[in-house]
Amino acid sequence: MAGSNLLLFFFSALGAFNGILLSLYFAVNAKKKNFTNYFLSLLLLVLSIRIIKSIFFYFNPNLSNIFIHIGLSACVLIGPFLYLYLKSYSEVEKANWKQNVIPNLVIITILGSLYPYVEHREIWSKWIVCVIYAQWFVYIVLSFKYIRSIIQKIKGKETLKRIDVWFLSIYFGVAFIWLAYTFAAYTSYIVGALSFTFVLYLIILLLIFKNSPESTFFNEKEKYKNKEIDKETLGLMNQKLSVILEKELFLNPDFSLDEAAKELKVTKHVLSQYVNEILGKSFSNLIKEYRIEKAKLLLESTNNYTIESLGYDSGFSSKSTFFTTFKKITGITPAEYQKNILKK
Repeated sequence: MAGSNLLLFFFSALGAFNGILLSLYFAVNAKKKNFTNYFLSLLLLVLSIRIIKSIFFYFNPNLSNIFIHIGLSACVLIGPFLYLYLKSYSEVEKANWKQNVIPNLVIITILGSLYPYVEHREIWSKWIVCVIYAQWFVYIVLSFKYIRSIIQKIKGKETLKRIDVWFLSIYFGVAFIWLAYTFAAYTSYIVGALSFTFVLYLIILLLIFKNSPESTFFNEKEKYKNKEIDKETLGLMNQKLSVILEKELFLNPDFSLDEAAKELKVTKHVLSQYVNEILGKSFSNLIKEYRIEKAKLLLESTNNYTIESLGYDSGFSSKSTFFTTFKKITGITPAEYQKNILKK
């Protein structure tokens, strides 16, 4: 192996194996402090497995096909873990990991059983790998919503918190590695270098942020500990929440906790705490309930609505979300609800 190639192999492999060590660090940290970091730990692990496969295959084309199979299969979990990690910090509700991980694992296991890489390399190269990268890209797109507010801060020339920098680093690091795999001619060469740079950058950020009080990914997410709502505010919250109903602010599909807090003239923290602790639900579920009540009123007043138009007029952004939410809250479909009304 030439000197330049040896150097490339050393630094590329170092980046991938450091990624595994960083994954173990966050797994231990998750166990002791923050469950959410399991998603970060697993993200770094599957990313490192995929990169290790690329590095060794680049320098050893005769690498056993089973290692290639494992490395390619690991890609199917990179997108889901990126999405789950960012989602778990951005929303009050727990991220549904089973919904995002298990179906992908089942599908790749079935495909791997029916078409083992050892015997079907051409099928993997032409079809399966393309589907895996497409799925990875879909999750990158879905994850963007959780860093959109950070992007808006940059556009508005606002000062970023250190935790904002961390999330941007994770998101764009994974996105750039996807780009390298998808479009680069010599993916192993480029991804090896990228992996070393990405992991080294994360380690530097880790050292900088370790003692920062802003870096909540090192701490348990105890949002409301030692922060009780004063009695006066508590007594006014129901009255304040009625404003959302009276003005029908929930009909805006993009109505958010931030906008609600500004309208009600309370802090985002107080509103979130009141809805969670006193009402026993998340803010998003509260708004969904308001929208379903609106939909029920519309169904009672006329039978000329289609499901799609009814959903939009109730504040939902899509027909499928409306239909699923309606059935979940009422236990029946909109059509069944309307039939019940007509029978009365």
